[in-house]
Amino acid sequence: MKSIYIYGASGHGLVVADIAMANGYEQIIFIDDGDNEYLSFNDIKENTNIPISLGIGSNRVRKVLFDKLKSYKFEIETLVHPSSIVSNSAKIGKGTVIMPNVVVNAKALVGDAVILNSSCVVEHECKIGNFSHISPNVALAGNVIVNDFTHIGIGSSIIQGVIIGKNCIIGAGSVVVKNINNNKKAFGNPCKVIEDINE
Repeated sequence: MKSIYIYGASGHGLVVADIAMANGYEQIIFIDDGDNEYLSFNDIKENTNIPISLGIGSNRVRKVLFDKLKSYKFEIETLVHPSSIVSNSAKIGKGTVIMPNVVVNAKALVGDAVILNSSCVVEHECKIGNFSHISPNVALAGNVIVNDFTHIGIGSSIIQGVIIGKNCIIGAGSVVVKNINNNKKAFGNPCKVIEDINE
C-alpha cells in the first residue's frame, strides 16, 4: 500500500491529503504536534521510508518544519493535482503543493514548500520564492517575481513584470500595478502599502 505522511491535520492538511490520494497514495497518515489524537513527529521521526508532505498554511511554520524534515532525511513530497496544467519547462521546488485547476506556464520557477492554491494562474517566466502562498484565483501575469514568505491574497491580480518583496502580505482582491518592497502589507485597486511588517 502506497503511504504518505501529511504534517498538519487542519483544513489545509485535508486538501493536501486529497491531492495525495489523487496521486495514488492509498494510506494517508496525519501528523500533528498538538494535543490531539494524531501521531506526533516524535512518533514517526525514525520512519523515514515513508514520504511526507506539508499540510501547514503558515509560511513561517512551513519553513521550520521543512528544515526539520530535511535534517531527519525525510523525502519531502511535491504534490500536483492531476487537474492542474504545469508546463514541461517550468521548475517546481521540493515540498510544493499545487492544488486543483492551477496553471503554471512556460519557464516559471516555483520555489520550495510553496502553496499554489486552487485555480491560480502563474504565467510565463514568473518566479515564486520559497515558502510563499499564492491564494485561490490569483492571476500573475508574465515575468512577475514574488519573493520568499510572501502571501498573495485570494482573487488578486498582478500585472506583468511587477516585483513583490520578501515577507509581504497582499490583501484579497488587490490589483498590483507597481513593485512592492520587502516586509509590506498592501491592498486595494490599485494596490497601496498600508503598513510595514516586522520580520
